[in-house]
Amino acid sequence: MERIDKLLANTGRWSRKEAAELIRAGRVTVDGTVVERREEKFEPGAALWVDGERVSTEEYTYLMLHKPAGLVSATEDPREKTVVSLLPEHLRRVGLFPAGRLDKDTVGLLLLTNDGALAHALLAPKNHVDKTYLVRVEGGLDGEDEAAFREGVTLADGYRCLPAGLERLGPNEALVTLREGKYHQIKRMCAARGKPVAFLKRLTFGPLRLDEGLGAGQWRALTGEELAALRAAGGRE
Repeated sequence: MERIDKLLANTGRWSRKEAAELIRAGRVTVDGTVVERREEKFEPGAALWVDGERVSTEEYTYLMLHKPAGLVSATEDPREKTVVSLLPEHLRRVGLFPAGRLDKDTVGLLLLTNDGALAHALLAPKNHVDKTYLVRVEGGLDGEDEAAFREGVTLADGYRCLPAGLERLGPNEALVTLREGKYHQIKRMCAARGKPVAFLKRLTFGPLRLDEGLGAGQWRALTGEELAALRAAGGRE
């Protein structure tokens, strides 16, 4: 149970003082009843309304972002624009961060959350949460590339990648599925095969699939089903 003014402040939309003013003005209701005192306590997730608008007070936030090119996967950067800058001010205040990273020029699915435990579980090597990418390369792809990915590509620095999937879609286009997430891994794997990456888009992160209804730079909250599947993938059921 949390004080109502704290629940409101945790949304990032209002300070504790502003929340208290809303309550005094009779503008806050929970389950249809006007809240009269800022000290009243409710469970996070209660049906809370301000000025007739439903306000989410869940403890954590989970967003699917269609990352565009040109942004860095970080909460802040002294030189570059970040993915968090795409969000409205109240969401930038609740501590969201990207669960995993996409390169600046890579586009596609990015999970933003403030649930550190789930993010850690999804990224933990022991869980081997698969990620699928659409890849276009310079030069043609062939059966030898598929076999090399299936066996585990050895990178220029000698690291042997875990077996990965490469499903050819065309002469220079494929779906690549990884079970690990080393730095610039797909680019380095393709470079090791002599076929530099020209375009890279992440389509899936575990059971989460990019909503193609989202344009580049757009985002939405995860559905209950999507969140439950992610928790299961990370062993956080």
